[in-house]
Amino acid sequence: MILKYALPNTIDDEIKLSNDERIYYAVPVDIDEKGRWTNDHFLVVTTKKIYVFGEEKKIFDIKDCDNAIAEPGVGGGILTVKHKGIEKVLVHYSSKHLSRYAYIARGINILISGRFEEVESNEYEKICPKCGRVIPGTRHCPKCSKEGSFLKVFTKMAKPYKKDFLKVFLLMVLVAVTTLLNPEVQKHLIDDVLREGGSMKDALIFLLMMFGLSVAIVIINIMKSNSSARLGAKISADLRVELFKKYQNLPLSFINDRRPGELLNRIIQDTVYIRQFMEDVFCNLFAILFIFIWDVIFMLILNVKLALLTFITVPIVSVFMITLRKKIHQVFHIQFRKNDDVSSDLQDVISGMRIVKSYGKEKAESERFKDLSTKLADIQKKNERFWGMFDFVLSVLMGLGVVIVAYFGGRDVFAGKMSSGELYQFIAYTLLLFQYINWMGRLPQEISKLSSSLERIYDVMAQDVPEESKDVRDIDIKGEITFEHATFGYKSYQPVLWDINAVIKPGEMIGIVGASGTGKSTLINLLMGLYKIDDGRLLIDGVDLNEISRSSYHSQIGVVLQETFLFSGTIIDNIRFSKPDASIEEIIRAAKMANAHDFICRLPNGYNTYVGEKGYALSGGERQRIAIARAILPDPKLLILDEATASLDTESEFMIQKALERLTNGKTTFAIAHRLSTLKNADRIMVIDDHRIAEIGTHSELLESKGIYYNLYTAQIQ
Repeated sequence: MILKYALPNTIDDEIKLSNDERIYYAVPVDIDEKGRWTNDHFLVVTTKKIYVFGEEKKIFDIKDCDNAIAEPGVGGGILTVKHKGIEKVLVHYSSKHLSRYAYIARGINILISGRFEEVESNEYEKICPKCGRVIPGTRHCPKCSKEGSFLKVFTKMAKPYKKDFLKVFLLMVLVAVTTLLNPEVQKHLIDDVLREGGSMKDALIFLLMMFGLSVAIVIINIMKSNSSARLGAKISADLRVELFKKYQNLPLSFINDRRPGELLNRIIQDTVYIRQFMEDVFCNLFAILFIFIWDVIFMLILNVKLALLTFITVPIVSVFMITLRKKIHQVFHIQFRKNDDVSSDLQDVISGMRIVKSYGKEKAESERFKDLSTKLADIQKKNERFWGMFDFVLSVLMGLGVVIVAYFGGRDVFAGKMSSGELYQFIAYTLLLFQYINWMGRLPQEISKLSSSLERIYDVMAQDVPEESKDVRDIDIKGEITFEHATFGYKSYQPVLWDINAVIKPGEMIGIVGASGTGKSTLINLLMGLYKIDDGRLLIDGVDLNEISRSSYHSQIGVVLQETFLFSGTIIDNIRFSKPDASIEEIIRAAKMANAHDFICRLPNGYNTYVGEKGYALSGGERQRIAIARAILPDPKLLILDEATASLDTESEFMIQKALERLTNGKTTFAIAHRLSTLKNADRIMVIDDHRIAEIGTHSELLESKGIYYNLYTAQIQ
């Protein structure tokens, strides 16, 4: 995201920089103080001053300022700052600049604090600066950069399969040649044998030639169809794998911003349609184009007058198809969107079927799904009616062309200007011409479907995956964790954690408490490396987390989340997930430490018991213990526990607590707990309030201070 725009010369000339001063940020202001749109106002931040260039120039010394805030509102926001103790509104801006001004506010606060780090944004622009179109989550505008054009995306997709495409292309040329030869042979059969009274031998020769050509057409078409089907299946399979890999590597923010049904459809439906296009459309495309071109040439050679009369309808058909091309693309794009809605709703209901049944909402959900399905069906019927009318008009126009040929060609035969065989050949070419025009009439529909599918796939494939720096390295974690002015928000203009500073010593157990929504889970998300902090640093043993290889870091942490998730498989597969090469002895040891071994042995199939979808074949407490065993299997150096004992009964909780005490010995541990009594033995307790660390200390120290923790603890006791 751009934080330093090129300034107009008139504004640039008014900024006088001292020797050690430089411009950090320069961004447009699109709403003035009276709420009117503007395009020539700017906010400029240097290392010493804040300039506001509006109807009048305003200058604020950073040393006199305190606490810059970018406040989002309805349709926009305002940037405020305390200047000499008085809160002042610096600028107003529209919603398209919400993220940008959040970075500016953060940058001003860093300068206010006496530091000089320059804030950089890795976010993409939401709106293209050139054309004003919304950018679909990619670094560059697909329209302006031409990277997202249909032809370019299709060419990029086809590039790895050059040999396969060449084979199909050659087979299509052979089909075209054999198809065009047939009318020529039929002409000679009529003129040289039937009309001139040729021998039976001559007739048989021509009939054998026709039969041979027909057999050749069938064989070549089979080979072409098989080659196209194999090519389509190969492309579809490879795209599914690439999309799945991309999903795995993309940040969680991308996955969370999309509906599950939409993501599934891109892997399943869109790739299937690409396969179908290759099988049903592409396998004939160049053959038909080749036949079409030579068909026109042969018709002109045979009879220019008849050819021109036939071609009268061709421009009308072409204009008709081109005019409706955008409409065709639009209606099928809407159909795709509605299909996503149905798939997403279906997945939500199936995943939450226990909740649906618990509240007796089966009928209501059925009615809601029926409504969505009806809307999709209505759109499909509307699209098919549209296409039926489109097809009808094309058929009428093409039928008119055949009538014209039969009438004027018949007159030429009676006048001796044309032989019967030539007329038959011309009619055959005319029928081929209109047959393929009719086929090409459906081509916009197929191209529109393919274009929509490729566009949705490109939206994923064009996403920039945060790549590891070449300087990343593997480390053996000892357990010192340092937060230095760490700030993070899932949306840049809504920080969830603000200016977090803490040093955790190796082997410490840190309890994390606070009200819901204060940022406890976000803190451990940062520790797990699921998100990168927006500002500041997170150090592991003095090394920035961004400089540690992901594989090295994640292999040394163990995680038990509040919402226990088990994969659809066996117990042993779920425990082994954190260490695929673990021996059965290591798995049993981990299960015993998690107090899971005994109940597993009581199951009919023991460790080979199938846990069902999301582990619903087990109780909540059993799932939790499987998750704990999975976390401790690789003997992690850093443990993260988010309500690790929340689903256990009192007896099991006591036993797990004892197991965790043994496990956490010598390991740096972060534990979120709402039951504060479970954190009594923590080395220190971190209290998160108002998105900051409000208190940190031992259980006794925090009780003595009678602050937030004291109030939470006494409230639970009471």
